[in-house]
Amino acid sequence: MKSSIRMPLAALTAALVATVAGCTAAADGDKAPGRPQAAAVDKAVRRTEAVGSLRYRITGRVPGQRLGIEGATGAKPATGRIRITYLGSPDADTAVELRLVDGHLYESMSEHGVPQKTHGKHWADFGSTTDVRSYGGLKMDMSGMRDQATQNPAREAAFLTAAENIRRTGTETVGKTRTTHYTGTVTVHDLRSRLKGLGGPGRAGRKRSLDMYAQMGVDELTLDVWIDGQDRVRRQRIRGFGRHGELDLTATFRGYGKPVSVARPPAGDTVVVPAPAAPKARG
Repeated sequence: MKSSIRMPLAALTAALVATVAGCTAAADGDKAPGRPQAAAVDKAVRRTEAVGSLRYRITGRVPGQRLGIEGATGAKPATGRIRITYLGSPDADTAVELRLVDGHLYESMSEHGVPQKTHGKHWADFGSTTDVRSYGGLKMDMSGMRDQATQNPAREAAFLTAAENIRRTGTETVGKTRTTHYTGTVTVHDLRSRLKGLGGPGRAGRKRSLDMYAQMGVDELTLDVWIDGQDRVRRQRIRGFGRHGELDLTATFRGYGKPVSVARPPAGDTVVVPAPAAPKARG
């Protein structure tokens, strides 16, 4: 990102965030089957989604890429930050940070710990719209990245409610919190079939996530969810195998209800990415 927005990595960021940060919203408009294990997971997902703010950490790998993610999200007003560190090829030791502040999406990047610049600035401001153009004229749809800057990753746990073999495996301690562990497997095909019968604003996000699994070549998912005594998701793990390797991501949640403050990057160190020009009126 030294002289222009690095779109290949930005596209990778959007795709990975859509997958690991729960673009699925699988519980929206859906009802858990009449099984106590599925009902318990469904209740925890809904309760975790309803919290006003939380912090999370995601570690693991997607096919061909190891990564670590630190994030925080607040609901009123919508604000959030997420920092993704890529630890394997093709972008080893590259970090991308997204912030959503007062409706504006900001992005920065570093390589090997060294902040990178775009037109002499360390931050790019993509504004409050979803469609922008880079200085090279490339049109970019930022809707996925905007959504995920404030998304609650616990929604991915809702996939477990679709597993026919969902079961309770016992109690375990996550951090210092006692939790109940649930596990099961489900195919991407079955999840896509369930999606056909669902509506609502979250459907497009769910479809993007399933499409990403398909692109990875992942056919079946193994899911584990740890639920605390207040019926909140404390940890979730999602595993599978794709054409280019293993999918294995673990998300741990903390800071429920604690205020989230996200600072706007310094104006003097921020370049504004132009939005598409309005179409010219025909005479």
